Amino acid sequence: MARCPISITLKKRELITKPNPLGMDPRVAELFGSGAGLMSAAPMHGPGSVNGLGLLSKKTGSKNGKKAKNRATRNTKSNKNPPYLPPEAEEGNIEYKLKLVNPTQYRFEHLVTQMKWRLQEGRGEAIYQIGVEDNGLLVGLSEDDMRASLKTLRRMAEKVGADITVLREREVDYDSDIPRKISEVLVRKVPDDQQFLDLRVAVLGNVDSGKSTLLGVLTQGELDNGRGRARLNLFRHLHEIQSGRTSSISFEILGFNSKGEVVNYSESRTAEEICESASKMITFIDLAGHHKYLKTTIFGLTSYCPDFAMLVVGANTGIAGTTREHLGLAMALKVPIFIVVSKVDLCSKSTTERTVKQLERILKQPGCNKVPMVVDNADDAVTAAQQFAQSPSVSGENLDLLKVFFNILPPLSNSKEQEELMQQLTEFQVDEIYTVPDVGTVVGGTLYSGICREGEQLVVGPTDDGKFLGLKVCSIQRNRSACRVLRARQAATLALGNFDRSLLRKGMVMVSPEMKPTICWMFEAEIVLLFHAKTFRKGFQVTVHVGNVRQTAIVEYLHGKDELRTGEKAVVRFKFIKHPEYLKVGAKLLFREGVTKGIGHVTNLHPVLINQNHSLEE
Repeated sequence: MARCPISITLKKRELITKPNPLGMDPRVAELFGSGAGLMSAAPMHGPGSVNGLGLLSKKTGSKNGKKAKNRATRNTKSNKNPPYLPPEAEEGNIEYKLKLVNPTQYRFEHLVTQMKWRLQEGRGEAIYQIGVEDNGLLVGLSEDDMRASLKTLRRMAEKVGADITVLREREVDYDSDIPRKISEVLVRKVPDDQQFLDLRVAVLGNVDSGKSTLLGVLTQGELDNGRGRARLNLFRHLHEIQSGRTSSISFEILGFNSKGEVVNYSESRTAEEICESASKMITFIDLAGHHKYLKTTIFGLTSYCPDFAMLVVGANTGIAGTTREHLGLAMALKVPIFIVVSKVDLCSKSTTERTVKQLERILKQPGCNKVPMVVDNADDAVTAAQQFAQSPSVSGENLDLLKVFFNILPPLSNSKEQEELMQQLTEFQVDEIYTVPDVGTVVGGTLYSGICREGEQLVVGPTDDGKFLGLKVCSIQRNRSACRVLRARQAATLALGNFDRSLLRKGMVMVSPEMKPTICWMFEAEIVLLFHAKTFRKGFQVTVHVGNVRQTAIVEYLHGKDELRTGEKAVVRFKFIKHPEYLKVGAKLLFREGVTKGIGHVTNLHPVLINQNHSLEE
């Protein structure tokens, strides 16, 4: 029977290296190595194999181990009831309230306005700490005052169309004979016209680590039968069902309503019903684990702009195959990552402990520089999720705690950044192209900026000869249900009617006619060569990934150098070999060819001029 997941929370530490112009420790190259992704892992998938996920309790056999355990115990005790929280910030979605007992009508209206502001800052979510002063002092309230304060908070939430959920309560030591408590409360808006909070989580891990089965259990609400039944709904092709291995990118959704309850496909719900009742949506991007599908996995990470990455590691195989490489890719692209160890019920306790120690070693090495944190109760899951945006990653005890973590997981951007993006001109990245009977040509992708509405006139390109062609958005679907308005950072599919599919390809953009898109054959980028067997020089061909763009490019010129070796930096000029592309200065870049890998960012473009008819000017 499938049990429970453990994941490991990574707490970010200050890097002690010199500032890197690319914003990344070059030693992340250690994660890639010459054999990265090429090691073979024993499949160990048999009739008794289940994606069981379980909690670890570590033994410390040595004196040093006992000392470490005692230190950890002392730290836990000292941190259990800290006398202070950080002072309340004016911005953000966290509000401190000492008490909310019988406020006057004027005071109540002021509190409601304040709640609207906090909800806006958290894009529909806010955290209230009751019994805490503005400076962070944990004063606490008596039981009667706490009950009255929560009643007032519930009235405030009803006024703004939200629900409240008490995340946790704890007693505090304060100068009083009466027991005093503080409460942490989640306030979440009831969804209005599909305006739920949407977070995208990319699912990474080696082949046979149990990624698809874990997603099947989370989204379908039923445990696996030990033979892969849970993952069948995620597969898109017959060969995936036959082999049990993902080769394409698929999407699954897990919703939470305004009260924090799970909304998934259990009870025969449809995707549309999930969207209607969910206030928060987690969209899982299931990526391929096998090394021969690495280009698909990289495309999913660069193109779909995931907010977080979940790395699934099988307890029976440990860090094998592409695990190390996937971890390195997520870190290179600066995607916050957390780890889930699966298949714990397939192995002995010692095997599972060995896998976790292996993970701890790799996470603490200079290239990663993370401090693992284990979560073994709901209180820890709430703390880990709240701090995740500032200090990337997490660890859990069972499926319920993993759901608690996803429920509290905060968005990485605030409302101000979202508003600024929405005020820009429309830019939609084309990631998938379909032909649907009775609908016509359909494109899937992410709206990078602006707002897109049904019936809107846009231009799409660049084509092979650099043109931008006019088209009309006939209808929009988001999470498999109809939607009239699409906002920045939201993923959707757009129906284009009878527009000729052969004129479209992945990597194109659909933009407002007013925009003057910059397309180029050549561009310059500041790069770090993570690994190369020999030397990297002029004339070398690599596959370049920039956002949704994936194309072979030739190294035209290395500024100030004749060649590059592993770990070295340089500004390099690349030239696309097939057709011009739409790029932006500052965009993250990743390139590969065989075992050669490198990362960087675009620093300069050599634009191709476009005339008023949106065609290429020779």
